[in-house]
Amino acid sequence: MSTATEILEELRALGSESIKRMLMKNHGVKEPCFGVKIGDMQKIRKRIKQDHELALALYDSGNYDAMYLAAYLTDDARMTKADLQRWADAAYGAGLPGTTVPWVASGSPHGREMALKWIDSKKPHVAVAGWSALSCLMALKDDADLDLTELTGLIERVKKSIHATPDVVKYAMNGFLISAGSYVKPLMEIAIHTGEEIGRVEADLGSNSCEFFYAPDYIRKVQAQGTIGKKRKTMRC
Repeated sequence: MSTATEILEELRALGSESIKRMLMKNHGVKEPCFGVKIGDMQKIRKRIKQDHELALALYDSGNYDAMYLAAYLTDDARMTKADLQRWADAAYGAGLPGTTVPWVASGSPHGREMALKWIDSKKPHVAVAGWSALSCLMALKDDADLDLTELTGLIERVKKSIHATPDVVKYAMNGFLISAGSYVKPLMEIAIHTGEEIGRVEADLGSNSCEFFYAPDYIRKVQAQGTIGKKRKTMRC
């Protein structure tokens, strides 16, 4: 059994100053950070597989690399509401609010409840975690297990408010619209129509490589591939 201290030392040895500078300059990552490649994290993930208590300790360390790695090691079913809230509050930027927290939340019993709470947050990174978690839930759950009326209402909310939200939240809302149209077959047409009503969304995402897709075009591309409604087994990659 590895301890958090041991894993942090392992991550330190794997760190790259060039990757660290890139993360801090382009993605808003803060110290402490070692700059570990995702591929090197995957080696640790494959060795440990799952260690929930270790994952909690790594996330609570505040080290960016450890926080990212933690999402690979959790037992999502054991995440409490307090755990999820703590993770969302600490997910200050980069991949944490848009991937790490949503991955774990969507696999927990409290994902929907917490996501709906988070999208109302005045803290942009928490709102991002909420919209992203909802996107993950639509990608994972059978349509029969989703509340389509609720999701339709959220699509309407996106239409009414996306242009007035902070840029990072715009990105997550746009991702929600794309997920609704791509993963939930009954919502495809309304998602495309809503995206057309919204029009092109502009957002300053900084000097990173994130691409802001036009939702109707993206959904139609998925439709052309014949994969509308095709669910994913996991959001982790």
